[in-house]
Amino acid sequence: MSKLLFTSTQLGGLSLKNRIVMAPLTRSRAIGNLPNALMEQYYRQRAEAGLIITEGTSPSPDGLGYARIPGLFSEEQVQAWHGVTEGVHQAGGRIFVQLMHTGRASHPANLPAGAHVLAPSAIPLPDQIWTDANGMQPYPVPREMSEADIAQSIAEYANSARLAMQAGFDGVELHGANGYLIDQFLNTASNQRNDRWGGTVENRIRFAVEVARATVAAIGAEHVGMRISPYGAFNAMAPDAEMDALYLRLIDELNALGLLYIHVVDHSSMGAPEVSPVLKAKIRAAFKGKYILSGGYDAARAEADLEARRGDLVAFGRPFIANPDLVSKLKSGQELAAPDAATFYTPGEKGYTDY
Repeated sequence: MSKLLFTSTQLGGLSLKNRIVMAPLTRSRAIGNLPNALMEQYYRQRAEAGLIITEGTSPSPDGLGYARIPGLFSEEQVQAWHGVTEGVHQAGGRIFVQLMHTGRASHPANLPAGAHVLAPSAIPLPDQIWTDANGMQPYPVPREMSEADIAQSIAEYANSARLAMQAGFDGVELHGANGYLIDQFLNTASNQRNDRWGGTVENRIRFAVEVARATVAAIGAEHVGMRISPYGAFNAMAPDAEMDALYLRLIDELNALGLLYIHVVDHSSMGAPEVSPVLKAKIRAAFKGKYILSGGYDAARAEADLEARRGDLVAFGRPFIANPDLVSKLKSGQELAAPDAATFYTPGEKGYTDY
């Protein structure tokens, strides 16, 4: 049996029963952008994980870019999330909410009235997005964010973090990966500004740092992690010559804020471009908090990377979809069920709570 993977560990003030993290997985079951009883059941079923990180949850009406994703910016949403956190805690689990503002990865048909598709620069994604109203639609040209838009967005993250603690979450993960708003500021493919929010490394990390700073001020550094995806290509992100320098500078700033953990996405095992092993090692060496490994793991590779001290915890994503009892199965070496990709984002219990 694997050794480290199933041992308990501390994450700030939290005692985790194992080092297995349920990675954030968009599942599009939040009708009206509200968590519901079905979602409570889904997360409760997976409470064997040492830590659950929820699906991307918008801190703002402007960030609800995908169909049926949850939000966390209203009192109604706080009450709805309360059912989820209570269910997970009753089942002995720990749960962080992932705050994800979709930025330009959005469409007006998926947004509530009065919300806008915003981004660092007015550069659309070169692809299509699903809308429940009109099926597949081309991504629109986003509105380039003004100083006022940026200030409001930073405040929304901090407010959402406060609401998360009211809703009973153990903490929040800031989604700075996969081509969503924070990553859109980091990346030159989507950020072509020439003011203090773009251009130099210092300017491009500013939004990520200010969001982290505001969130830490709101709920305390011991409740805040960040997910990053250097060299990620999802949502038309692209590496540039300064990428390594940018992420190492970002890590310095997050260290200064005392961030709880960094969650590094590396989906090269699933066909994505390889993340520089040199950069991953440098981030691991430089970051003072916990390091969550992520990307196509099985028990053997997770154990090997923990033994080699490449990280402190390991996130599993898709295996959790079809295996609510993933921890038990990994422990006993049981064969894992395969998920049904056709039901990843469809409403209802099929392919969600019926595994």
